[in-house]
Amino acid sequence: MSRLPLTFACGPYDRTEALRSGEVQVEGIDLNYLCIAAPREIFDRMVGALEFDVSELSASEFISLTGNGKSPFVALPVFPSRVFRHGFMYVNTKAGIKTPKDLEGKRVGVPLYTQTAAIWARGHLAHQYGVDLDKIHWVQGAVEKAGSHGTPHALPLLKPVPIEENKSDKSLGQMLADGEIDALIGSRAPEVRSPNIARLFPNYREVERELYVKHKIFPIMHLVAIRRDVYEKAPWIATSLYKAFVEAKQWAIRRYRFSAATSTMFPWHFDNVEEIDEIFGGDAWPYGVEANRPTLEALVQMMVEQHFIPKPIPVDDLFVPIPTLLGR
Repeated sequence: MSRLPLTFACGPYDRTEALRSGEVQVEGIDLNYLCIAAPREIFDRMVGALEFDVSELSASEFISLTGNGKSPFVALPVFPSRVFRHGFMYVNTKAGIKTPKDLEGKRVGVPLYTQTAAIWARGHLAHQYGVDLDKIHWVQGAVEKAGSHGTPHALPLLKPVPIEENKSDKSLGQMLADGEIDALIGSRAPEVRSPNIARLFPNYREVERELYVKHKIFPIMHLVAIRRDVYEKAPWIATSLYKAFVEAKQWAIRRYRFSAATSTMFPWHFDNVEEIDEIFGGDAWPYGVEANRPTLEALVQMMVEQHFIPKPIPVDDLFVPIPTLLGR
């Protein structure tokens, strides 16, 4: 029986490397792994032109499309990208920002107001630190270059938010160093090196660890989306793909646990492995809905509060059904 050819656009991640290399095969599918390092490019091409059969996709874009009844995709509870966000909030040291509340009344840069990283960051600021997000003046643009961050196709917000587009010849990173914005939050660190730039949370690892210990939240950035027309023609592909993603992740876990040599260049690699065992029970990257329920419910709630979707979506309804015995 011939295998179904599918294109899959995704970044170069350790948890998907076995799929890219062919070490793990997808049952019944001939997977063409298109390795694209820039997530924004993948999202713009998938949402804008449906270029791929399957791809990693911004969680917030998928939830926005689903919540507004306009999604051409279904999703798997597989999460190629997760990042704690407190370490990606930067301030100009001369702006007088000592605490998160000091962001009120300030000009804060963000690559895209609608990006998942920014939603999480704003949610943390509001929920953990009582920041009134309506009192922040948002400046949107690319962090590493002048101009915009990609060409997103996000749905309009249900409540308009005043957002200033960066029309200068500077990147947001350079604007932060020069004091033209007071702070920067988003998906990446500024490449500009300046004594005027510092983290809002110098002890961000402790803060992020506490977030997980207390609330079981490890922010999800991206999920895996399948074009709805592709899925409806062959619904079995969801189970085959999910099984392969789980197997590829387990391959990566076995690799980083191999103690005769390290699979990364981190000097304290095995100290990190021990921390994963201690804090995350051995798997910091679970797939499936149940293991990620607190994180997914928090993201959906933040998206309601920030006017992306009109009402909460039950997180089970975001994903196609996958047999529970497949593991995580």
